[in-house]
Amino acid sequence: MNMPQMQLDTLPLETTQAAIQTTTIDFLANDGYMLTGLLYTPQTIKARIVVACATGVPQPFYRRFAEFAATQGFEVLTFDYRGIHLSAPKQLKGFQMSYLDWGEHDLTGAIDRLKTDDLPLFMVGHSYGGQALGLTRNHYKVSAMYCYGTGAGWHGFMPFKERVKVQVIWNIVFPPIVALKGYLPWSKLNMGADLPKGVYQQWRKWCKNPTYFFADPHQQDLHQRYAEVKTPIFAVAALDDDWALPQSRNSFMQHYRQAPMHYIDISAKDYELKAIGHMGYFRKGAEQIWQDMLDRFDQMRSV
Repeated sequence: MNMPQMQLDTLPLETTQAAIQTTTIDFLANDGYMLTGLLYTPQTIKARIVVACATGVPQPFYRRFAEFAATQGFEVLTFDYRGIHLSAPKQLKGFQMSYLDWGEHDLTGAIDRLKTDDLPLFMVGHSYGGQALGLTRNHYKVSAMYCYGTGAGWHGFMPFKERVKVQVIWNIVFPPIVALKGYLPWSKLNMGADLPKGVYQQWRKWCKNPTYFFADPHQQDLHQRYAEVKTPIFAVAALDDDWALPQSRNSFMQHYRQAPMHYIDISAKDYELKAIGHMGYFRKGAEQIWQDMLDRFDQMRSV
């Protein structure tokens, strides 16, 4: 394998604290696919964090959090999964991949890229990102994971209005569009980055069951793989996150059977926010949510 290429890329920082160096890096997934990420490096590193994105959410969405954590001494890696944003091919039509590749190959590669010494490595997962830890081949390298908005995806766990909307989108709106385009033009609907056809097809299929991909007869090995994870997990659910309410979160996270599990329910009013929803965990105004997590990481780092 060739070593990943690196090139320096300095960006303006919205902080008056210690300078942060930002570096655009290319690195290999564990199957050899080239990925692109951004490394946020403080002057003194006390620990590291890898950010695992939500489905179809490009890495720049997490920039504000990465800068916030870096000013407190955490080196942070954000990256795009294959098929997304900077890690996408020139044309998505015809691009072959599995939804599981993002965890099994891409996140595995990101963990290997970041875990290079004895400093603790923590993980932050958003939605799919919290599912992805169990797909990795090196989860034992992660000292703890905080995940936000991670659930089973089943429409039955959603409020009635959202349930109807999701059913219409999955079964009426998307199928003809994907058939015509050869991929899901997610960006045209202002819902994120475009998605490869394979991701769309598997996501739609698994969201039809309350136990998600664990119900797929072709994915039965996942039960054992998730049961092998022993990384402490802090699974956060906002009470206005219709896509990952506590019941949905619990339905998925129960499969991390040996992981020390901490369920945390939060509401917007707890943080003086108007709403959190599925995306608000990483938007401006969520700084106290991040601080609660970083404080926990600091406690674990000091033990």
